[in-house]
Amino acid sequence: MKHKYSVGETVYFTASNVARPAASGTYQVIRLLPIDGDDCLYRIKSSTEAFERVAKESQLVLS
Repeated sequence: MKHKYSVGETVYFTASNVARPAASGTYQVIRLLPIDGDDCLYRIKSSTEAFERVAKESQLVLS
């Protein structure tokens, strides 16, 4: 399995209702993380937040 998005790309993150509350919106891919089961993981950052998030590829679409 290969990551669909690259470092530096802008993606739209859709927060999961099951996980911790998170703000959906536009984020930049900061780092590619190891695969978790059947989903690639990414570290993403919004320009409006001071922290980074971890997101599954299934929660992202190209912005």
